[in-house]
Amino acid sequence: MNNFSQNEKKAILHDTTFVNINEYSKNFVLDIKYATDDNFLKKKVYDCNACYLRYKTVKQLIKANKEFAQRGYRIKLFDCYRPLSVQKKMWQIVSNPNYVANPERGSIHNRGGAVDLTLIDKQGNDVNMGTAFDHFGKESSHTYTNLPQKVLENRKWLKEIMKKHHFDSLESEWWHYSLEGARQFQLSNFNWQCN
Repeated sequence: MNNFSQNEKKAILHDTTFVNINEYSKNFVLDIKYATDDNFLKKKVYDCNACYLRYKTVKQLIKANKEFAQRGYRIKLFDCYRPLSVQKKMWQIVSNPNYVANPERGSIHNRGGAVDLTLIDKQGNDVNMGTAFDHFGKESSHTYTNLPQKVLENRKWLKEIMKKHHFDSLESEWWHYSLEGARQFQLSNFNWQCN
């Protein structure tokens, strides 16, 4: 039996350890779409609304969220770590590499280094990013400019702050961010327990 305090336990975690983001910050809003049928699959593939990531990813995400909070915003998370078994289920439902990563190679979500997110304001309203999460059309791309100026500014600001905190964007999806170097994390099939 050890006598470590909660803070001491957190201090000795390895960066590649999977952790529940809610144990490190209550300042994120979770709207994990794959724990519902409100997603492009139209099917629930997670057992519960939880966000697990590698500890290194969580630390950087908290820093980004603190910066957004200085201007009255918070991060809302749509997806975090995705077990390889879930990736396989998704591939069975939609086996199109334009929408779902082939589980043979996996994705950075399967490594605990990627998040799908948006921002919300103080009233809890989603910031206008021009499309819904998982809208797989040209309008979701960072390079698509036929959008209202405010939407372009919102996307640019999101991308700048995330980059400042070491997250790379995916050109085709304004909501997807991967921690720099996260491809080095191993693919995983870790499954969390739902309460």
